[in-house]
Amino acid sequence: MMGPRLFLAASVLAFAAFAQPPSPSAVDALFSDFAKPGSPGCALGVYRDGKIVYAKGYGLANVEQQTPITPASVFDIGSTSKQFTAASILLLKQQGKLRLDDDIHKYLPELPEYTGPDGGKVTILQLLNHTSGMRDYLTLFTMAGIPVDSVTTDDTALAILSRQKALNFAPGSDFLYSNSGYFLLSIIVKRAGGMNLRDYARKNIFDPLEMTHTQYRNDHRALIPNRALAYSASGRGYRLNVSYFEQLGDGGVHTTVEDLLKWDENFYTPRVGGKEMLADILEPGKLSNGKTLEYAKGLGHRTYKGLAVVEHAGSWGGYRAELLRFPDQHFSVACLCNLASANPSRFAIQTAELFLKDQMKGENPAATPAARPPASTPAPPDPASLASYAGDYASEELGVIYRLSVIDGKLSLAAILDAGGFPRIAVPAELRPTGQGQFSVGGLSIAFDRPTDGAVGSFRADAGRTKGIVFKRR
Repeated sequence: MMGPRLFLAASVLAFAAFAQPPSPSAVDALFSDFAKPGSPGCALGVYRDGKIVYAKGYGLANVEQQTPITPASVFDIGSTSKQFTAASILLLKQQGKLRLDDDIHKYLPELPEYTGPDGGKVTILQLLNHTSGMRDYLTLFTMAGIPVDSVTTDDTALAILSRQKALNFAPGSDFLYSNSGYFLLSIIVKRAGGMNLRDYARKNIFDPLEMTHTQYRNDHRALIPNRALAYSASGRGYRLNVSYFEQLGDGGVHTTVEDLLKWDENFYTPRVGGKEMLADILEPGKLSNGKTLEYAKGLGHRTYKGLAVVEHAGSWGGYRAELLRFPDQHFSVACLCNLASANPSRFAIQTAELFLKDQMKGENPAATPAARPPASTPAPPDPASLASYAGDYASEELGVIYRLSVIDGKLSLAAILDAGGFPRIAVPAELRPTGQGQFSVGGLSIAFDRPTDGAVGSFRADAGRTKGIVFKRR
């Protein structure tokens, strides 16, 4: 492997491959925020015709040790990992070990059968395309009071998904991004392929492509050479923000901008999967009504200033990632960052504009939001009404109890208790009224059920990618 100085020199020379190459200083200016002393930052890789034409690190991989980021620094790429999970499933398909139209219960018998108007058969293909209706397990974790920095495993995620009695919608009828689908795909890889996703991807993708610094990380205690730690801003400094999750599929890949070139080039000269897998992974999903989606299998399709784009971003802990490909130009940008406030998707597109400005046409049309009438503020509930909502409500699906109390004249989520009644989170948070018997707290919406006798017996909770969780009064 080239040292950082030699690598950069070679990359600068490669600018000559462009008719009007941007100056290195123009690219570096995009990352000027990370020039201040002690800042985390990003690694950048620019690929053209199967070669790295520019690569550089900006900021620090380890703030405590003052270790600089280089193109060889290893980052957690979050949801950008999903394309590797999808590729693993498609390789298993090629090997005759599964079919994309298989019912997932063939491999996941512990999941309940989904019946009713929003139920039905869930297939592997629907998991790949985010059309399964599966509730998002990360949202479920949050609703269950599982801290994002706790150690969780396959068993933790499987347990909470196995308790879900319903889907967000009938399988195939809609699109809703769900990390659950890709986590479940990792379990399918293990059960259909005979080895866990970490080992399967290493054997079938990373080793054949010589991605020697790339791995799925399924042990939070594992040491990874050249790893960039992740941070969030804290006051005038930073604090660590790394994940201790051990389940894979929706995330978990750790890699470098150097290694990502080898994966990116596989889309032009396939050494892994052949043309069959490439066609499969790039095929956009479809809904049951025939509508074609912009999402394929772990990859999104769109256009930018007249040019076709294939991409996927990632975000987990303090890590941020983007792999952006312009297939018709055989040009890509990888940007991996270790600061939660960084925006690698913006950096990647700005970098692409510097290199491809002569081929881009005009501006992307700006979406004009439809005018909305001003939201009306609901009248505050009377104290007697608030008191009627107070109490303990249990959810079998989450395995927790929400304790609602009236605190300082306001209905509050006073604590989240485990199934045994012991505190899991005990930080009061006000439930703000949004309508008759409806409240919100953070990203959670609660709608109470008040039968004709006036007694409050339950409520349903929605949280974006997870809808209809039932809580019954104890």
